[in-house]
Amino acid sequence: MAEEVFMDIPQVEKMAKAFGTFSDILKGVTKALEVAINLLRASAFVGLFGGAAVERYLSTIKPRVQRMAKKMNELQNDLNGAILHYRTGDESGSRRFR
Repeated sequence: MAEEVFMDIPQVEKMAKAFGTFSDILKGVTKALEVAINLLRASAFVGLFGGAAVERYLSTIKPRVQRMAKKMNELQNDLNGAILHYRTGDESGSRRFR
């Protein structure tokens, strides 16, 4: 017979919330990077070529931050799904094997 699995639901909920918060923070960072990139593009147009180099650097960072925000959101959803299945697992499993 299989071993029982236990989950400290409040701790897992706390972890899920932390991933969600981190996702929100990264989304804010993405927006700030977009503003900085646009400002640097404008300054490069005026003639500040150092700004163009920084703009290119930030443009390479932005997609990575966006991907990380999506991953954090996905982790939050995965943990919330695990909690839901843990809570309803006994009930739904017992209905399948009647």
